[in-house]
Amino acid sequence: MRTLVAVENLSLDGVMQGPGRPDEDTRGGFTRGGWAAAALAADPVAAQASMAGDSLPAGLVLGRRTYLDLLDHWTRTPEPNPFVDLLLSTPKHVASRTLAEPLPHPATALLGDDPVEGVRRIKGDGEGELVLLGSGQLVRALAAADLVDTYVLTVVPVVLGQGTRLFQDRPVELEVLRTVTSPTGIVVGTYAVRHPG
Repeated sequence: MRTLVAVENLSLDGVMQGPGRPDEDTRGGFTRGGWAAAALAADPVAAQASMAGDSLPAGLVLGRRTYLDLLDHWTRTPEPNPFVDLLLSTPKHVASRTLAEPLPHPATALLGDDPVEGVRRIKGDGEGELVLLGSGQLVRALAAADLVDTYVLTVVPVVLGQGTRLFQDRPVELEVLRTVTSPTGIVVGTYAVRHPG
């Protein structure tokens, strides 16, 4: 059975919205986009720790906005670009109510009408890790269905005071597997979810 690893950037107050750039996600009047990108660009220790995995993923799980934004950004980034080949070749599973197949990037399929059931199905189909990047609405739905097995959280020492939070009001029991604290105070923690009963 596959495991699902949620990889997220968080502020100290738990915000995950718009970490990459000012215009990335302005929903709800969010005005503090780009808060993680500059910090990670200035901190190679944290950047490396946040991308360190035990192996290549068996697949990526993405919400529609993250899928379009991530792939469009990296496929337009000039060479040398270490991520584009991996992103294009890795199977991608996308939650969307508005996209239709064929999707704009190779090795991509929709999760179906019920993304939670779609992820449950692909978790049971083989071995390895499925990596979920960003995708706030999707990660919260999958966590509520007890489908997230591990979190890799890169916590940037900034308090945003606004924005969508990862955990909101749902408690989660976690076991610390590994932590790295960078020279600038960014903490990258890997946490296993303690599944109920």
